[in-house]
Amino acid sequence: MSDFKNTGPALDRMGFGGAPLGDMFAHSDDDHARDTLAAAWDQGIRYFDTAPHYGAGLSEQRFGSFLARKPRSEYILSTKVGRVLEPAREPEATGPFVGGLYFKRRMDYSYEGAKQSVHDSLQRMGVGHLDIVYIHDLSPDALGDEWTEHFDTAMSGAAVALTEMREEGLIRGWGLGVNTIEPCLRALDEADPDVFLLATQYHLLNTAGADELFPRCLERNVGVVVGAPFGSGLLAGGDHYMYEKADDEITRTRDRMAAICERHGVDLKAAAMQFSAAHPAVSSIIPGASKPERIPQNRALFDADIPAELWAEFKREGLLSESAHTPA
Repeated sequence: MSDFKNTGPALDRMGFGGAPLGDMFAHSDDDHARDTLAAAWDQGIRYFDTAPHYGAGLSEQRFGSFLARKPRSEYILSTKVGRVLEPAREPEATGPFVGGLYFKRRMDYSYEGAKQSVHDSLQRMGVGHLDIVYIHDLSPDALGDEWTEHFDTAMSGAAVALTEMREEGLIRGWGLGVNTIEPCLRALDEADPDVFLLATQYHLLNTAGADELFPRCLERNVGVVVGAPFGSGLLAGGDHYMYEKADDEITRTRDRMAAICERHGVDLKAAAMQFSAAHPAVSSIIPGASKPERIPQNRALFDADIPAELWAEFKREGLLSESAHTPA
């Protein structure tokens, strides 16, 4: 396990990402979701990440229903603020989420919005405290050119509220949950975050997170949780990259990596997970799963032996930089 700062919770090297249980890309049922979470627990996973955005509360509801049967001291739970859920007559399908609960999302990075969001999440999941809360999607990919205005609002609003809640013990740490790097760099300059959940920015196809952000996180003892270590699906054999349909160029790069892995008798998914976890700044990776059988498969892939020559060949072929951190 790995922790951050001196008081942050210890995180599993591999946790569980909850977006797929919010009907991401496809509808799922509660029994299937419960079986998936049970498989994660049976495989020893104790770090669970979710968000109100994932199925307009559906992922949180499913996490809460399952974790209610587990001692609260035995797992780490993170969720997010930035969207407040309001009642709606029909589920609001938006982005990659095709279904969900009967709520609509209202973007809100204010002090009061963060307070309400944490309170609502505690209610949905039936817990008395949260280990980590991320400010969600405070980033140009989600907010466009107006992201800097929302960022300023969050730093004087949500960040202040979360810092107070950390001091009160209602949460144990906070940070940003984003798909781009610049907001994290700004947060290090302007606030006192504990941990970042950085999705899509550190995996075999994109190592941008290691350029400037990870060294600064190491200096500040700020943890990094890597989301989407499969590039949102492409490295796991799917056709989505950065949560959209993958283009031909990035797919060809994936295929070159897969061919090298095959020559070495290695599953590309194993290489993807182990690479994302290998950087010293990374506390945990949280691959998502919507099927119970994926969990033991992911665990086996995460623990699989990978010859050093595979990483050397990736570098010789220009698929990784010479300075890239690779598993020992």
